[in-house]
Amino acid sequence: MKKVIVLVAAFGLTMVMAGTSMAQNIKIGIFDEQNVLALMPGIQKVDTLLNQYMTDSLNEQRDYAISEFKRKDSIFKADSAKMNSSMKSIMQRDLADQFAKLQNWQQYQNQMMQQKQAQLLQPFYDIIGKAFQEVMAEQKYTYVFKPDALLYAEKSEELTLRVLAKMKIPLPKEIQDQIKALGISTSGTTTPAPAKPPVKH
Repeated sequence: MKKVIVLVAAFGLTMVMAGTSMAQNIKIGIFDEQNVLALMPGIQKVDTLLNQYMTDSLNEQRDYAISEFKRKDSIFKADSAKMNSSMKSIMQRDLADQFAKLQNWQQYQNQMMQQKQAQLLQPFYDIIGKAFQEVMAEQKYTYVFKPDALLYAEKSEELTLRVLAKMKIPLPKEIQDQIKALGISTSGTTTPAPAKPPVKH
């Protein structure tokens, strides 16, 4: 009986020690790519390109859709009496579809703007993602959470500065100082850059 108690106690102690060891090896990071995105060189051009897309493409599409609807509606009103039922039904469906698209144009426009924004931002996200993966591998993080996804972690680290240092882009002096305070190499980030407002989504 004593041998069984000793074995159970030894097993329990081993499990506790293993659990403690695993907990000590866990490294938690916090990262939000939006914080890095706002500092990316050339990010301000995205808003300009989005406005240009709105003016040169979406507004042109809307104006053409309105003119086409008016043209087809005029033709239908003038010729519907002479049309057979099949042709009349086809034109009515076509006009109804175009009218519905115009009624929901704002929703369509928002969707197209979101798609265009995602397309324009993807190269920036690719650069951030590469730097993030390098930091993950070098620092051996077990888990990385977005700030709003992590309620509490006693020992967690904000990865934004490490990712910015890895990207070697021009940064505002205050951010360079924060990076240096962490003992992170700032090679390639010595040119101060003015603070940039975050990109709007």
